[in-house]
Amino acid sequence: SQYLQNCYRLSNFISRKGGFDFMKVKHNIARIEFMMSLYKMTVDELLLHINMGLKKLITADDLFGEEIEINHLKRIDKIFNKGLHYYLDEKPPVKTEDASIFFRKENFISDLNLESLKIVNRFEELKLSLEAISNLADIKRDRLLPIFSTNDNPNDVALALSKHLYPAFERNKRDFLKALINRFAEYNILVFEFIETWNKKENANIDGFYLRPNVIVLKRQQNAFSREIFTLIHELGHYLLNIEEVEQIDVLNLSRKELSAVERWCNEFAFYFLAGDRAKEISELGRLDERNDYHFDNVTRISSETHLSKLAIYTRLLFSGQISQSNYDRVRSDLEEKYRLRQEEKARQKEIDKMLGVKSKGSAPKPINSPLFISTVQIAYYEGIMNEADVCRTLNA
Repeated sequence: SQYLQNCYRLSNFISRKGGFDFMKVKHNIARIEFMMSLYKMTVDELLLHINMGLKKLITADDLFGEEIEINHLKRIDKIFNKGLHYYLDEKPPVKTEDASIFFRKENFISDLNLESLKIVNRFEELKLSLEAISNLADIKRDRLLPIFSTNDNPNDVALALSKHLYPAFERNKRDFLKALINRFAEYNILVFEFIETWNKKENANIDGFYLRPNVIVLKRQQNAFSREIFTLIHELGHYLLNIEEVEQIDVLNLSRKELSAVERWCNEFAFYFLAGDRAKEISELGRLDERNDYHFDNVTRISSETHLSKLAIYTRLLFSGQISQSNYDRVRSDLEEKYRLRQEEKARQKEIDKMLGVKSKGSAPKPINSPLFISTVQIAYYEGIMNEADVCRTLNA
């Protein structure tokens, strides 16, 4: 096959001594252009990324000639993460709406940076792989919940669906997030988490996204699981509307009246889904000001009983006119300052532990895996569609 021929060509190059990176190979330019189209990237933008840190700049002629140096191909692949064989494959890439959300949707709420584009593309490919596995193994993952519209009352929808999708309440936020992901799996909604390392040069500027027909992806919010929980339910709103989006969800935007009808609906749905019976209590708090200490004790209690952040609750109260903008700004500033001080204290403690040679507790954080994901891979293994190495690679991707 062409793939094996490409492997053989590369292995021959690798086996030679010295100068491998500067050897040239014939490549499929259409595949580079396809990836640029996928990322909506111009030639100048591509050159800007691959020339970072170089004194001798790579030119367009170096990339789009009849042959290309291996080291140039490597720099391209650091952006697109396809593997070198991808660019040597002579088959033309097929640009279809099924291939990527970037071909299905022109504009997104957030201005996505390169790292966000990589993350979305990575999970789009994983989704397509799982769909292919499901087809081969004859696994049925039909939609079990109806599709709604923004004309439907989000409060009513949240009340109706919480009876099916709201798990037993867990006070630990991560445990509650995991319980939500597990419950969603029962309704064929596949949820992924991705975790970014602290030392990355650029972090994805998104919190979550929804890919048709049934995939929700979340960014792990270290020390801010309330935000991640709200993002999950917001993206569930997109699933219920069957409207794809890739976005950064800022709790401060919950009160913005200029948001689109879709975003307002998803925010309202998320609030009522998580607030449950406490939504009525929040609305009955009345007017909040310094005379009643902004009902801080009540808001703190409700936050712990719903996993809505205190700031999300105060933002909701601002939206409903129960707190003035000036008082809201005062409360928000105080909450943000307390959060900043907690983070500084944690950073100081880490430095002290490092100086004293105290090893940090626990292992590196791992994403929560949906039971739906695990069961699909297991079935593929039992059916002989995947071998043991493939299973390990897929589950640890």
